[in-house]
This record gives sequence, structure tokens and C-alpha cells, in this order.
Amino acid sequence: MSFDEVIGQKEAEERLLQLVREERLPHALMLCGPQGCGKLPLAVAFACYLLDNGTPSAKAMLAKLEHPDLHFTYPTIKLPSMGAEHKPVSDDFAKDWHELVMRGLYFTMEEWMTAMGAENQQAIITAGESDDLVRKLSLKSSQGGYKVSVIWLPERMNIECANKLLKLIEEPPQQTVFIMVCEEPDKLLETIRSRVQRIDVKKISNEAIEQALIEKRGISADDAHRIARLANGSWIKALDELQVGSENELFLDMYVMLMRLAYQRKIKDLRKWSEQLAGMGREKQKRWLTYFLRMTRENFMYNFQNEELVYMTQREEDFAKNFARFVNEKNILPITDMANLAIRDIGQNANGKIVFFDLALQMIVLLLQK
Repeated sequence: MSFDEVIGQKEAEERLLQLVREERLPHALMLCGPQGCGKLPLAVAFACYLLDNGTPSAKAMLAKLEHPDLHFTYPTIKLPSMGAEHKPVSDDFAKDWHELVMRGLYFTMEEWMTAMGAENQQAIITAGESDDLVRKLSLKSSQGGYKVSVIWLPERMNIECANKLLKLIEEPPQQTVFIMVCEEPDKLLETIRSRVQRIDVKKISNEAIEQALIEKRGISADDAHRIARLANGSWIKALDELQVGSENELFLDMYVMLMRLAYQRKIKDLRKWSEQLAGMGREKQKRWLTYFLRMTRENFMYNFQNEELVYMTQREEDFAKNFARFVNEKNILPITDMANLAIRDIGQNANGKIVFFDLALQMIVLLLQK
């Protein structure tokens, strides 16, 4: 994995390389940014850069991401086959992880959950993982250089794991570099945040996405331009737009159904709607709520009749032509607050049927506000 495989992000790349050139590389870095901006590819490319000693064997191991001094930590779930006392660790799912990352480093939590075979559970990083890291990093580097620990989504650590990791960061083993890849840094312990050097990774520029779509996917310049605008800085969203029958199509159908049933005040049908959405995995539910927020915002902006402010597919815009007038100055903020509350509740394992039925009933009232 090299920096050439990272979409855009030349500014963040240069900042990382400058730390090495100036011999100011900290023992703990945290790359923060929105989903799809390329934090994980950037982290892995930098890890490979640090571990590449120029020998053919090192290059071969890094190409397969099988270098003995490269350690991955990621959220896991507890399988029924695991013993009652067993705390799941990354090594339990190493084969699944390796297969996923070798297909490409731009992926979502939903894809990782699917790879583990458990879409309806909450994935976390357990205390067992921190114990495992202590053991691995206490060993000498097999190649005589750095040992690199890439931690994907450290905000999903439970409190016991976070406290143990804090101690490890405070007293790091020699020549060890931690690279955290974080989407919600506010959920991390303040004591951990204060002990890492944070680098904010911005959304990918439209130009970089356009160029990558043309070069890597062989699509026309016009299509690349349209998809780049819709992707809004996310390579994952850009890839989604290329997929026929992508998840966004389902999400749009669910959004349209909600608004039509709420407008018609069909309570029984709204209950069925909420049950259908509750049947999805929690990660997917949260993604739909994020989509709900985006679509509501786009419909509000559609009212201003300025195409530069609107980022919708043709299907989304076709619906907005008649629906946008129902999203206005009086209800945009209450709708936004309601959706953010639902995201929080789903994240805290609230009953999905109750959360989504309540949201549906509130939409009946909010759509009447003009």
C-alpha cells in the first residue's frame, strides 16, 4: 500500500512525511475526518512508508499487508461459538479483516459487519484487545525498525479498553507508533485525545474524485463530474453512485414512503414502515437517518432554486420538485433535531420500532408547519 493509492489528501500526506523528515514523529497520531475521506488508506500508506526498509522481502510483505510489525486493531463482535469468558479481539477475525482490506481500504462499518457475519450487533473494541496489544508491542521489532499499530475507530473502545490503551500510550514500547483512525473523536477519553497528535483529514476535493473516477473506473468526464458533486468528498459515496441498485436507492424509497404516509396520516402503514426499518441492522439504521438528514437539507435548499446549492440524484430531484415546499424555515430545525436524537437513541440500543414509529408520528405534525 502506497500513497499513490490514496484518493487526493496530498496536504495530509505531506504533513505526515514532514514529521518524519524533521524527526518530529510523535508516538501517537490520530487521523480524524468524515467517512469516505480516506483516513484508513492514508494511515495504512503511512504505516507502510514507516516500515519499508527498502528490502524486497519488506516490500513483498507490505504489498500483502502481512508485515509482522504492522498490527491492526478494529471493532469486533462476540460470536455464539465463543466462550462466556472470552473477550473478542481483532485476531479472532484476522482472516475476514485481511480479505476485506485487500479488496480495498475504502469501506464502511456495515461492510465490516457483513464480513464478520453479524449485521445486527454493535461492534466494539474490548479490553481483551488492549491486553493483546500490550503483548504484541512488547516484543522487539522483527525487522529492526518501527512497530506500527493502526487502530480503526478507537471511539468504539469500551471504557476498560480505553483506560488500558491510555496507559500504553503514556508509556509506549520503544520505536512504536500508534496511528488512530477516528470519525467521532469527541467520544474518546479526553486523556487519550490530549496525548495524541491530531491531524484533521478533509473531505476529498471534487477534482480528485473526478480524476480518480476517470482513471480508476474509466467513466466519462461528464459522469465523473456529476458523481463527484453527489459524493460530497467521500470516495465511498462515489463508488456507491456507480453501483446499480445501490443502498441509496433503498434509502430514497424509505424516505419517500415516510413522507407520503405521514402527509396522508396513515398511522397503520407508518407502523409497518417503522417495523421494516427496525428490521435493518443498527449500522444501516444510522446510515438511513444520516441519509434522512441529507435529503431533508437538500429539499430545504431546493426551495431557493439555486442548483449550485443542491446535491441530488435525478430521482431525488424528481421527488423534491413536489415535496420540497413542505420543508421550510419553521420545521427544518425541529426535523433535524428529531433525526439527531433518533441517531443517538439507535446508537444506545434503543428499540428500533419505537424510535422509528415515534419519528414517523412526529413527521405528521411537522409537515403541517408552514
